[in-house]
Amino acid sequence: MAKNTSSSAFRKIDVDQYNEDNYKEDDCGESQSPPNIEALKTVLRNAPISSRNQMVKDAALNVVMQVLLSVKSSQIEEAVNALDRDHLDILMKYIYRGFETPSEGSSGQLLAWHEKVHAVAGVGCIVRVLTDKKRV
Repeated sequence: MAKNTSSSAFRKIDVDQYNEDNYKEDDCGESQSPPNIEALKTVLRNAPISSRNQMVKDAALNVVMQVLLSVKSSQIEEAVNALDRDHLDILMKYIYRGFETPSEGSSGQLLAWHEKVHAVAGVGCIVRVLTDKKRV
């Protein structure tokens, strides 16, 4: 049976609103940090440092790498400044772990993260990471 196509209800949808040129980023306000920074805080807070399951650690590394690589270069310093000392140490562990298994374009981004973390946390952060027996 044929459907009635004379209806014009479908024409009330404004398809131009979905055009990429009309996209406007939501204004989060000055007091809120970008979602990537909140995601970074969450993954660092829940890092499976004391887990003995390597699959869990590898899955966590993949999530952290996705978050690190999704942060814009201009937001790295803001993200690093939003972290406390313990989270900076964990972040540095993930940076070094990311260096062990580089992917396309990740090394440059990880070097930028390393530079910013080193600027905030100093050499002590690197020493703590290299001497800590707990791995990520």
